[in-house]
Amino acid sequence: MCVGLDPHASLLADWGLDDTPGGLERFAGTFVEALGGRVAVAKPQSAFFERHGSAGIAVLERAVADLRAAGCLVLLDVKRGDIGSTSQAYADAYLDQGSPLAVDAVTASPFLGTGSLEPMVATARRHGAGLLVLALTSNPEAPQVQAARTTDGASVAGAVLDWLRGLNGDETYGSFGAVVGATIGETAEDLAVGGPLLVPGVGAQGGTAESVRRTFGAVLPHVLPSSSREVLGAGPGVAALRDAADRATDAFRDLLAPGGAQ
Repeated sequence: MCVGLDPHASLLADWGLDDTPGGLERFAGTFVEALGGRVAVAKPQSAFFERHGSAGIAVLERAVADLRAAGCLVLLDVKRGDIGSTSQAYADAYLDQGSPLAVDAVTASPFLGTGSLEPMVATARRHGAGLLVLALTSNPEAPQVQAARTTDGASVAGAVLDWLRGLNGDETYGSFGAVVGATIGETAEDLAVGGPLLVPGVGAQGGTAESVRRTFGAVLPHVLPSSSREVLGAGPGVAALRDAADRATDAFRDLLAPGGAQ
């Protein structure tokens, strides 16, 4: 299970915290205390820290370090995408394990062309990190780009998935995966890319274990379901956050139990 660390202003208020670096620090600290080492993957959304400037980035650095020390894999949700030296700079910032913001994996946008992400791919390989690339997101605007056709007739999403499949090669669980929304419904695209499938939108956004089963079928073992609002909305109590995360985890554990995906 992946749980998002998304300290947006309204959630800070719901937790009785100020929309300041101090409130952000308390929010992140509670998240680490409650879920560090309890869920497989933590997914901080970088933008909610960046909006507080350098003080917010400092909170993010500490949260990442504390989560990794507790045994979580950290997937930083940054959705970066650029070309050349800028793409390499993003890779150095997050995937070089000597960086202050080093994480286990990042989200990336391929819509400047999959080749634009090659510096991130090479850096991830060099440092044993991962890359989760936008492919079939569930926001209403997504089909404008993702369902468009390339010059060879494939959809843009299909081209991205095929590229990831090539990166992973014969590996059963490679380091290069796709972001596919939990609520996209049926798709004709081949989701077997040989890497993880980050599936956001579970819980408050409408995705359920059953809807994920219908969409992902044979590739369920590669699915990393991700919930943010459903779990974070149970805070600020540590016990309540743990209970919410445990419930979400149990639902998907049952799905993957023998016979559960039939």
